[in-house]
Amino acid sequence: MSVVISSNIAAEVAANNLANSNSMLQESLDKLSSGSKIVNPADDAGGLAVSMKLQATSDRDGALQNNVSDTTSYLQTQDGALQVAGSILDRISQLETLYQDPTKNSSDLANYDDEFSQLQNELTSLSNESFNNVSLFGTSFNVDVTDDLSSASAVTVAAQDLTSSTTGIGTLTASGVTSLSDLSLSDITSAIQNVATMRATNGAEQSRLTFASQLLTTNQTNLNSAISSITDVDVAQETTNLAKWNVLVQAGTAMLTQANQSAQNTLKLITG
Repeated sequence: MSVVISSNIAAEVAANNLANSNSMLQESLDKLSSGSKIVNPADDAGGLAVSMKLQATSDRDGALQNNVSDTTSYLQTQDGALQVAGSILDRISQLETLYQDPTKNSSDLANYDDEFSQLQNELTSLSNESFNNVSLFGTSFNVDVTDDLSSASAVTVAAQDLTSSTTGIGTLTASGVTSLSDLSLSDITSAIQNVATMRATNGAEQSRLTFASQLLTTNQTNLNSAISSITDVDVAQETTNLAKWNVLVQAGTAMLTQANQSAQNTLKLITG
């Protein structure tokens, strides 16, 4: 091999190797300090694109869980009103039975009618209850439970018409009903059955939303696991790489120093 002084190929090779090792060392430091193995898009362009889409889907699942939770609270509030309505109807059925007692005089009957009138007012008040300015009764809406917001998978919250005379309690609160004498026991038992049906429907809707929420939680967990496998750095592996590149940087620095001294050794041949 020729001995020259105008070029120092060994130093150039050592410098290139040192630059590469230093770059890889910096990359390991960036990954470990950020906790991500995709610090720059160039690290894994395809993985970055996939992880962004998966992250957006995961975030939508989280938002859907909030919507489901709010709807469940709405239904629980609605059921609370229906439960009170059922208790009121139970009391009205007692009053109607007491009203039929032949030993009661007109004053007694008037007292029963007074209580009945107050209970009518409370039933009317219940039918006007709302949740966050959304009426509890007479309102139907769909709740999305899948991240593609597909209407085919949405949960429908039925419009519970508490004021209806056929499916609600309207027979008892009609303007023409001013006394227990205007009612029959069958009117009251029908209203009780209607409220019981409403509560059953409410419970079924809550049950479906509970399972939909569980599926959303499972899907979000799996999505986050997939995102982690793409973007999260393997600390054990990367610390091994860090040690490797750190040694190579130190070795490269030492070898570059040696290569730069070779020109001086060549000069000794000239100067003797």
